[in-house]
Formats: sequence, structure tokens, C-alpha cells
Amino acid sequence: MDGQARAGLLVMARLGNIANIMSASEAPLLRLEGVKKVFLTDEVETVALAGVHLEVNRGEYISIGGPSGCGKSTLLSIVGLLDSPTEGYYSLNDQPVSNLSPAERARIRNREVGFIFQSFNLIGDLTVFENVELPLTYRGMSGGERKQRVQEAALPGVQRAAL
Repeated sequence: MDGQARAGLLVMARLGNIANIMSASEAPLLRLEGVKKVFLTDEVETVALAGVHLEVNRGEYISIGGPSGCGKSTLLSIVGLLDSPTEGYYSLNDQPVSNLSPAERARIRNREVGFIFQSFNLIGDLTVFENVELPLTYRGMSGGERKQRVQEAALPGVQRAAL
């Protein structure tokens, strides 16, 4: 049994848009090969992931599920460039990520990686608009452009709520 099955990790993928089907020659958007993550303390070595292989193509949506402690958050931290695997290979946009600087990782997280959390993780002192706008300030976007982007993103939701 490989590490993915042993960890009880369930990864489901479905094609998000039929027009985005990749040609056979196009590399996956995200590729993990033999990824392992071990956490070491003075007394204990904990294997959080072992032998994880995953490919995600452009236009696919994935969901990661499994029981508590099976490695879901560890996998997301690696995919989101918040952590690095102990062993194995990870490429994003057909580029290895192992030698990225912290600044390069932060730029990629800001522009190319998105998470949807179980809880909202909003800042309570800000309005919904301000919470949505906040990440755009880290891109150096002007106030007018931020406002326009937030309004465009909110419009479909407002229309659905009105129905």
C-alpha cells in the first residue's frame, strides 16, 4: 500500500471546464512525485505524508478529504508553498519549486494559489467588501481598481441573492 492510501488521503478531481482539456503534450499545472513530509522533534519522528503522487491539470477542481491527522493540511501547506516536502518532487506550472526564495513563494501565493477554508477567516473589524479587497492591496493595485474588482466579484452573488 502506498503512502497516499496508508494516510487515508482522498483526492478527487473533476474537470471544471471541458474547454480547458489539456493536449497530451501540455504539462500538468501541479505535479507531486513521491512527496514525503516528516516532522522531527527531540523525541518523535512523525511521517505526515509518504509516497504522494498527484497531478492536477488546468481547469480541474480538486477536493482533499480524509480523517483527522491523515495529512490533508500538510499536503495543502506544501501545495500552497507554505512548507516544503522532506523528500520528493513538486512542480508548479512545469517549474520545480524547491529552489524558490521566500519572496518568490509569496508572490506565487498572492497571484496563483487560492484556498477556500472551512471557516471564513475574515477580519471581524472589516466589512465584507474590505475583507475581499484586502489581498488586492498586497498586489500594489490602486484603490480604484481594487474597488472595481471587488464589485465585479460581488455582482454575481448579489444577483443570486436577489432571486
